[in-house]
Amino acid sequence: MNYKKITALLAVLSMILTFTACQRAEVDDLSTPLTEAFVEYTTPGLSAEIGASPVEEKEITGDIIIIYTNDVHCGINDGLGYSGVSAIRKKMLEKTPYVTLVDVGDHLQGDTIGAVSKGAYIVQIMNKVGYDIASLGNHEFDYGLKALNSNMMSAKYQYVDCNVKYTGSGNNPFFGMKPYELVEYGDRKVAFIGVDTPETVTSTNPANLKEDEKTVIDFSAKSSTEFYETVQRSIDECREAGADYVILLAHMGIEPVREEFGSTALIANTEGVDVILDSHSHSFICSDYLTDKNGDLVIRSSTGTKLQSVGELLITPEGNLTTTLITSFPEKDMEVQAFIDRIEDAYESETGIAIGNTDYDLLITDPDGVRMVRNRETNLGDLCADAYRTVLGAQIGWTNGGGVRDNIPAGVITYGDILRVSPFGMELSLISAKGQHILDALEMASMKTEKEYRSSDGKSVGETGSFAQVSGLIYTVNTKVKSSVVLDNDGSFVEVSGDRRVKDVYLENADGSLEEIDPEKYYTVAISKFISHSGGDGMNMFLDDEVILDACDIDYNVIMKYITENLGGNIPEQYEMPAGRITVE
Repeated sequence: MNYKKITALLAVLSMILTFTACQRAEVDDLSTPLTEAFVEYTTPGLSAEIGASPVEEKEITGDIIIIYTNDVHCGINDGLGYSGVSAIRKKMLEKTPYVTLVDVGDHLQGDTIGAVSKGAYIVQIMNKVGYDIASLGNHEFDYGLKALNSNMMSAKYQYVDCNVKYTGSGNNPFFGMKPYELVEYGDRKVAFIGVDTPETVTSTNPANLKEDEKTVIDFSAKSSTEFYETVQRSIDECREAGADYVILLAHMGIEPVREEFGSTALIANTEGVDVILDSHSHSFICSDYLTDKNGDLVIRSSTGTKLQSVGELLITPEGNLTTTLITSFPEKDMEVQAFIDRIEDAYESETGIAIGNTDYDLLITDPDGVRMVRNRETNLGDLCADAYRTVLGAQIGWTNGGGVRDNIPAGVITYGDILRVSPFGMELSLISAKGQHILDALEMASMKTEKEYRSSDGKSVGETGSFAQVSGLIYTVNTKVKSSVVLDNDGSFVEVSGDRRVKDVYLENADGSLEEIDPEKYYTVAISKFISHSGGDGMNMFLDDEVILDACDIDYNVIMKYITENLGGNIPEQYEMPAGRITVE
């Protein structure tokens, strides 16, 4: 195979900063195993996941530095914070004029600051930090096309995406967006190509992609072949335009619902890419190597989520490429921090209003911070589902785990806490759902569930945003049975073709008695329109069920009503632990 060389990075360790460097250059001896040719340097006794930039240690002449972030999800002060990102950028600019700051999607949504402004505050902050280029993530669509257009028009940085296009007859929400951006650094040229996951059609509210009930956003993914060819065209155009290096800003992820729409498959089916900066799966990847269509090696890196690290791609004049994840940096840009503080002050007077109290942590994670809400029952999932069922007067309350976004710590519960839990502002409806549709929905929601919810290295496994947190239902997932759910090209439900892994599904009546769900009977279900009306997360089985109350309230309003009116402002002891509605065996 035509392998590109791999060399080790020469590192000078600072007394203050520690770094992990992941470099790729050329392999002179093709018999050398990749794992031996790929070297990581760390200060003895410190974790390899602690890093800082080698730019801090040496003078740079002619080097190109790409600073990258991904899956920030409104984490403006989390991790290194945006003030840290700005400080890193300014430090790099002291060493070389060739610095570009990019983001790889999912920056507008994820916390109160995004929810209250529909992403506008985040754009203002990214403008202040000095971002140059950003690609779209699926959650950039969460506030609808008008809000997305407003945010893109307000951005001083350039949005890029090669596989997203508008097919409607109105105003193009992507006016001004480019498939790629070519940046010249002296006599060298670097191409930045944006790619968004085709799974956006089910991982944002599908209604956000529609005009007059018609879907008007095309992700160039009627087939995987169409998707790969679309990306390849942009790669070829960039090479023909003289790009020395091609970088994909790819909101794809390493564990997609459909394997062919992940970053590994994208690289395997294209050629001409040097680096893929990945996101969507919140992966922490300093550097790994993928093999492209021609057998050439492509660097992949991803910074995790909520600014737990900031990435640095270094391109030397000799053509060596190195990726580094910076997880510790002592400086902050206090001008940027003051700007952030002023924005927070503007909305916290409202979001700080107390609505209740809890003596217990209400969680979507385990005590170690490993997310559980997308593969296990949690006490906060119970609370949200109970709120839906009780306030809307349903037999069953149903919320997808991907819609329950943050913990509520013990103590005073504020309006802002609830917005962080439910930042999407999803409309709820009351439907009459056929029992068979409920059984099919549980089957799809549990299709990835594994016997253990976390791996040995402390990462959540078997997750899916459609995992069902329920009220009024009890069910068991038998992980020994392989899922036989069949999906279409969009990742939407088609059928269950074999044995079912979900069993013992019971309705819990008001008197506590249990009644097995009858496939032919109908049950009232309080559920978000994201699922019932739009088939979100591919859950299209309820689309033809009768709607009793349409868009009767907003999810965060319902949760607040439940806490203030039904619970009297105090979370009772029953929510100290999950109620035992879901068994995984």
